[in-house]
Amino acid sequence: MAEIVLALDLPDPDAALRLVDRIPDLRWVKVGPILWPAAGAPFVQRLGGRGIRVFLDLKWHDIPNTVAGAVAGACESGAAMATVHTLGGHEMLEAAAQAAGDRLSLVGVTVLTSHDAKSYAHALGRRAVDLGREVERLARLARAAGLRGVVSSAREAARAQRVFGGTGIVVVPGIRRDSDQAGDQARVSTPGDALRQGATHLVVGRPILEAPDPAAAYRDLCREAACGSA
Repeated sequence: MAEIVLALDLPDPDAALRLVDRIPDLRWVKVGPILWPAAGAPFVQRLGGRGIRVFLDLKWHDIPNTVAGAVAGACESGAAMATVHTLGGHEMLEAAAQAAGDRLSLVGVTVLTSHDAKSYAHALGRRAVDLGREVERLARLARAAGLRGVVSSAREAARAQRVFGGTGIVVVPGIRRDSDQAGDQARVSTPGDALRQGATHLVVGRPILEAPDPAAAYRDLCREAACGSA
């Protein structure tokens, strides 16, 4: 079983709440860089009041003190889970994990699902890179620093889950049904495939946001992911 996390990638908090109200079975949402500037912590608290858990996906990557302060703020907001970039290094990740404590599930972003091997190697100034090995390396860094899990594509989810002994949180974005367009995602997966690879949380945006009936699309994805709200 995996949780479907609706990515509320909308700039207007009121429009986001109207969408939430159209999906009565919704259990998790992602609040990221598109919605956060207009919504902030009060929006996270409003969602919590509706019984919805918030995945705060702001991908912090800064000096350790700054990231620790951001994580502490996320804890105060009532968010259930949040992201930091694993490329921030051990000291940053450890400071973030200590700030989170038991109040927040902190997961580390490994390789964005918009990357393929060529674009990621170019970004790092390398000739070539094995994405599976890179995700595994970064997952080990996250675990050593005390994080609860990582974010990866479904293609690397099994390797990441093994790093955490089969008990980690593995968040997989880029979830698409066979009928959905990939958009700007390079490494996509169906809910069923991601679940079989060890994913625990599946982040879905446009296939629900752009659906004529968002509730029906959500139920469809839940059935494939065998989540508890289907």
